[in-house]
Amino acid sequence: MSNSNSFWKKFFRSLLVLSAFGLFVLLVYLILLWTGLWESLNSIEKLRTLILDLGFYGRITFVLLQLLQVTFIPIPSTILTIGGAIIYGPLQGGLLSLSGILLGSALAFMLGKKFGKPLVRFMVGEETCEKWINFLSKAQYSFFIMMLLPIFPDDVLCLVAGLTNMSWAFFVTTNLITRPIGIFTTSYLGSGEIIPYHGWGLIVWAIIIIAAIILMWLATKYQKNIQQFISKSFRKKKQ
Repeated sequence: MSNSNSFWKKFFRSLLVLSAFGLFVLLVYLILLWTGLWESLNSIEKLRTLILDLGFYGRITFVLLQLLQVTFIPIPSTILTIGGAIIYGPLQGGLLSLSGILLGSALAFMLGKKFGKPLVRFMVGEETCEKWINFLSKAQYSFFIMMLLPIFPDDVLCLVAGLTNMSWAFFVTTNLITRPIGIFTTSYLGSGEIIPYHGWGLIVWAIIIIAAIILMWLATKYQKNIQQFISKSFRKKKQ
């Protein structure tokens, strides 16, 4: 009887967590839809106009958007980061993006720690959840390298990392080192200050885009090989 009661308690707890999370996501979506933010998220120009119209509160809104994109809303962080660099400049925009993404990463990790597999499976899918939890459990320190490389799903990894025995200290330290590299690189390149969006810059951007497409194709094709190499290199020693 005790096992049966324990099962039903876990079942109803998981159901309650998933229902609450689903309602929260729906509420966030409705707010974004009502305020017009949803239509602006995939357009840098629309996002720029909307954020600037909010004045000082635009900065707070931008940080919240970066926080939410890590966990709740499916929008590319690159678009928001470039948008922030164009609106506020690469330094201030990068700092705002970094603030939101670090907070969002910590929230994702906490959700994994607090609510466990049912919530993470609901958010990223069972297959993805099991794939990365198995990987991180065998090679925990590879998390640092994967957060540096753009071929891995950073936000998913932060969620799944919460399901492992990874410590808060290691997680926070990894994010404090790796996140700024990608964010400020994107901010300064995306701002147009280093490579302009006109004249000779168009040729350079064309080369960068072609190179990025080729690299992403190679990364996708050989992702398993890359994962195996990282896993072997950073497999934690058995006690």
